[in-house]
Order: sequence, then structure tokens, then C-alpha cells
Amino acid sequence: MSFAVSLRSPGQWGRFRVSTLARHARRHPLVLIGGGLLVILIALTLAAPLYAGDPLKMDPFVRLHPPSADYWLGTDNLGRDVFARTIYGARISLTVGLISALVAAFAGLLIGVIAGYIRSFDNIIMRVMDALMSIPTFLLAIALISLTGTGIGILIIAIAIPQIPSVTRLVRSVVLSVRERAYVEAAACGGARLPKILWRHILPSTLPPLMVQTAVVCADAIMTEAGLSFLGVGVPPEISSWGNMISSSRLYLAIAPFTIFAPGIFLAITVLAVNLFGDGLRDLFDPRAKRRR
Repeated sequence: MSFAVSLRSPGQWGRFRVSTLARHARRHPLVLIGGGLLVILIALTLAAPLYAGDPLKMDPFVRLHPPSADYWLGTDNLGRDVFARTIYGARISLTVGLISALVAAFAGLLIGVIAGYIRSFDNIIMRVMDALMSIPTFLLAIALISLTGTGIGILIIAIAIPQIPSVTRLVRSVVLSVRERAYVEAAACGGARLPKILWRHILPSTLPPLMVQTAVVCADAIMTEAGLSFLGVGVPPEISSWGNMISSSRLYLAIAPFTIFAPGIFLAITVLAVNLFGDGLRDLFDPRAKRRR
């Protein structure tokens, strides 16, 4: 008996990995573009203390100072560095968007699986979800924040709750189609317990569409956070946030437009990157979606 062993040198493994990544990049460029932009934004926010300066430092002598070598994007009405506040504001938007999306995805996955597989709970759960969907996201978030007060934790919960029904309906629709398949019925007839059926046969089918929906929810959460902060019911004013910056700069738009352009552009780029990443995931998990374009 003989065994054939194929070995690769470190250089060959490197070329193999690069070629594999290049092939995936050609097939799914949206994932590469969106993911690359997000990686750059995350790297900029993590390295902010090394180059961005203090976003809270105020200097009344340089109020509404135009962009210069000392202040790359100028200063706001309180003499704070717009560049530093914009970079640190990315931390708030990315943190709130990502955690809100994960909370909504986890809760929606749990509720959707129960509603889709256990028929006795389906009608009750979906009526509750329909009631939540009938309330506008902003009004529900404002009501929750008004009752509990402002704060990043409260803001995340207030944004995540209105997003749960959309995730629940998606997961439920997937579970309804999967639970009728032969391998699920065979597992049930073979004596498999409900937790094992859900874990091994139901949940894997829900993950690809759930990942795509999570990206959509993340982009929506970032926009919602900016809108709530713009209205004054988001993060506290002393915390650097793109919504707070746009809100405070709108009064000086005629004389200092640079104070509003930076957070607005960064907000647009972030939402675009998340949407591109979500579209790329959709094409990755469902090749038919790409062929229909």
C-alpha cells in the first residue's frame, strides 16, 4: 500500500492563498469594496488616539477656523477640532450600528425559529411583531429614550427593538420552508429531540439570509442613530457623534460649511460601505441574485 503526499512550500502556499483571494474578489467585488471600506474605517477609529487629537478640547480663539495645517478640517463653533470629532464620531456610529444589528439578529433569530417551527406560538408571536412594525422606528425609539433617558446602551436597545420584527419575519419564512423537507421529517421520525433538530437542521439554513439582513439592519441603525442624535435624543451632546455634529453645525452652514461636510461625508461612506457589503453577501450566498441583474 502506498500513500501519495502532496506538500507545498511556504511560497507556494502564499501564491495559492493570493490566487484564491483574487478569484473571490473577481467573483464578488462588492464584498471586497464594502469590506475594505469598513476595515479602513475601523482601523482609523482604533488608531485615533495616535493622530486625531482631542475631540473635546475647546479653544474660543479659533472658533469656526477654516481648514489649515493645524486643523485639517477646521474647527466648530466651540473651537473643537472637526477632524478629531469626526474620527471619534465613527466609533459611536460603528459601535451602535454593529451592536444594534447583532442584538436584533439574535433576538429575531430566536423568535423567528420558535414562530416558524412551533405552530402553536406562530400566530401570537407574529401578531406582536405586526404591532411593532406598525409603529415608526423613530417614534418608538424616541418614546423609549424619553422614558429611560439618553445613553449609548439605551440608544442601542431603542434602535434594536424596532428592527427585530423584520429579522423575525425573514427567519420565520426560512424555517417554514425548511421544516417540511424530508431530512427534517426523517430526523423527527427517528426520535431526534427538538433542540437537536433546530440546531443541526434548521439553524444552518437561516444563517446566510440572516447575515445579509444583519448588514441591512446595521446600515439602518447607523442612519437612525445619526437621526436621533440630530434631533437631540441620541447620545449625550458631550460625546462626539456625527448626528450631534451635523445638528450643531447647521446654524453655521452659511459661514462655515466645512463643519457639516466632514461628518456628512463620513456618514454617507459608512452607510454605503455597509450596503455594498450586504449586497455582496447576497450575491455570495445566492448566485441567482447576481445573474438576475
